[in-house]
Amino acid sequence: MSLLAHELELLSPAKTAEIGREAILHGADAVYIGGPAFGARHNASNPLEDIAGLVQFAHAYRARIFVTMNTIMHDSELELARKQIWQLYEAGVDALIIQDMGLLELDLPPIQLHASTQCDIRGLEKAKFLADVGFSQLVLARELTVEQIRKIHQVTDTPLEYFVHGALCVAYSGQCYISHADNGRSANRGDCSQNCRLPYTLSDGQGRVVAFDKHLLSMKDNDQSRNLGALVDAGIRSFKIEGRYKDMGYVKNITAHYRLLLDELLDQRPEFVRASSGRTRVMFTPDVDKNFHRGHTEYFAQGRLTDIGAFDSPKYVGVELGIVARLNGDSFDVVTSAPMANGDGLNYMYKRDTVGIQANKTDKLGDEADGQRWRVYPNEPMQTLAGLKVGTVIHRNRDHGWEATLNKKSSERKVALELVLSEQPDGLRLDIIDEDGITSHAAAAIALQPATQAAQADASLRSSLAKLGNTMFEAGHVELKLSQPWFVPSAAINALRRDAIAAHEVARLAAWQRPERKSATTPPPVYPDVQLSYLANVYNDKARAFYQKHGVQLIDAAYESHEEAGEVSLMITKHCLRFSFNLCPKQAKGVQGVQGQVKAEPMTLVSGEDRYTLRFDCKPCEMHVVGAMRSNILKQPPPSAVSYTPLTFHRQRPRG
Repeated sequence: MSLLAHELELLSPAKTAEIGREAILHGADAVYIGGPAFGARHNASNPLEDIAGLVQFAHAYRARIFVTMNTIMHDSELELARKQIWQLYEAGVDALIIQDMGLLELDLPPIQLHASTQCDIRGLEKAKFLADVGFSQLVLARELTVEQIRKIHQVTDTPLEYFVHGALCVAYSGQCYISHADNGRSANRGDCSQNCRLPYTLSDGQGRVVAFDKHLLSMKDNDQSRNLGALVDAGIRSFKIEGRYKDMGYVKNITAHYRLLLDELLDQRPEFVRASSGRTRVMFTPDVDKNFHRGHTEYFAQGRLTDIGAFDSPKYVGVELGIVARLNGDSFDVVTSAPMANGDGLNYMYKRDTVGIQANKTDKLGDEADGQRWRVYPNEPMQTLAGLKVGTVIHRNRDHGWEATLNKKSSERKVALELVLSEQPDGLRLDIIDEDGITSHAAAAIALQPATQAAQADASLRSSLAKLGNTMFEAGHVELKLSQPWFVPSAAINALRRDAIAAHEVARLAAWQRPERKSATTPPPVYPDVQLSYLANVYNDKARAFYQKHGVQLIDAAYESHEEAGEVSLMITKHCLRFSFNLCPKQAKGVQGVQGQVKAEPMTLVSGEDRYTLRFDCKPCEMHVVGAMRSNILKQPPPSAVSYTPLTFHRQRPRG
């Protein structure tokens, strides 16, 4: 089985297998997780044994497990990657998320392949090509609009996946080399140093400062909560949450948030169904503002917006909590809109910096007309809190009470069963059929005795059969097919129920059918271009052979091969700083006295010793951050950064 046209899939991240289990319990239909190596998150790898356990847990709910192997690979790493893929297949993994086309030229098991967002899928021809060469799911570029998604959906029946929440890379994914140029840490090799979150000064063509020491390449966080219906109509079938570095609380909260939204949509749209089994019951009220974020944006889903950047700070300011009402010798009073707790993390803005405070102790002083008055004893002396004064707005970025809620059991997920109890010559038989149509049974030799109180005996049997406790099941319907009311000892009927449930758990796993790899079309499809630049990220001979087989004649090496010695586009982005500061010619068009005076190029970005030129390609409405690789990086050989031992892969820190 694969994701069908009428199925909607909620896809959650997992840094660890434990987080992956909680993602499923909080409503995920699929989970993506890093394997032992080759994932594009350097510090989010997991051993095969943990992944195998997560696979078993997921398949019981008909959820799927995807493993990320979305780095580009050196020739010396391909055999290690091939071995890992076979091990993941044997562990039961459902699909791999990849960007290196060299993997398609290896001897692989029949495991599904998903085209990673690093494949930079934002055009019809490329989407169709990747579908035709055998990818079973396409992760579209985050920058696409709903209308662009709709057009891609019209040319392919391959399921489309789209990021709906989480941190945003400012560059088109797979098209950012600024980290590698600066310090040898390649984003395409899973070790991005996040240069986009640094402060920069922007100057125009005449050297005038447009913005000073701002985080000009830092985006707000993606939030498509309001666009789910439009995305479904456009053809999205897998709704992806970013966050393989995120903690348990984030995954619980954001997964539950989108589970509730999708369930509401499914209730309104009977032509669609959930991609996995069970009903999720969340034991808290999800709130996307409670977890780390840099503000929220719909990015380009409904077209270009003016306010997508988190220019002031890449930090999490949190939720506005209240206003300082009084300063004391060792504390301060705050009138808040919500209760506080010891250990809360607070902050406020002073000049252009965020000042953080931990509330070691909080005391409620009483209720006031505009909120609650709390006394806060900070973790450092009051005199060190620069700029804190009466009237200062306080935010909370660590809600201790909220975290305590998520540290406990906060959701459950149950698969509905129909239980039928019947007689057999030597006792009783319990048959089970679940919501997926899977059946099982168990029997027990029990000496049956006629019940003296028929109604009580009937109620007792039904109650005992329905007590499914901490299992993954709940009783949807209990039927007694008995010739007469029987008295059955509680111990006997409970044992029969436990045996039947154990048998059904085995039956569900046995009935799971791993989705099959999509076959490539014949003859081999032709790639849309005959020439590839370093932007295609071809890092090994197998990838080169793949593109040659599909009609590409000239193929440049990946930027990480150090063959691009001069200035090139180190970052290609839909974010435009000319637009952000009202210097775009399109903005000035038709404005009297402005048209013809907008001559911002060449613009420059400066951060410390690093200087980059900005070039603007107005036809596709893109910005290029142009620069050169540092000389010390050029002198180093391209690293082969993965070593192998059986069952476990260890990633070393790339040189430089």
